[in-house]
Amino acid sequence: MGEDSVAEEQPVVVRAADEAVLHRVARRRERDDERREKRVDVRYSVDEKSKILTKAKTLGITGAHLVGAVVMAFVNGEAHLPDQRTVYDDVIDEFAALRTQIARIGTNVNQIARRLNSDGDPHPVDAAILERAERLLSTAQDAVKTVDEAAFRAAGQKSGRA
Repeated sequence: MGEDSVAEEQPVVVRAADEAVLHRVARRRERDDERREKRVDVRYSVDEKSKILTKAKTLGITGAHLVGAVVMAFVNGEAHLPDQRTVYDDVIDEFAALRTQIARIGTNVNQIARRLNSDGDPHPVDAAILERAERLLSTAQDAVKTVDEAAFRAAGQKSGRA
């Protein structure tokens, strides 16, 4: 292909995890019942402090929050920072989007069945459609249950429970 030819556009695939990232906001640590009054002084080089503040800014938190979160995550033996996305977050978001899509199918099938049943005794053709709709609805319910179980397992993996 020459420079003047127009390249074919590839469809853009937007994953649920990517969508969720756009809506997530870095949160402050929840306050304990007692005030945090104790200090630990730490010294950093100018370059280290700059890197800490730059990273904190990208997360939308203060430098003190970042340092505190990193230290407490290390002290608590956690593999990731609180509120930091992990691969499990992406998987959980994908499962949530999949569950929503399957649930919508179930809702549509219910609406079809309700419409076919609204006029009293169904026509023989309608009865066959209703039977298939019932099977599809059952399949959708099973799929939602399976997706929920998989998301629960992923959440357990994230927290180290499984």
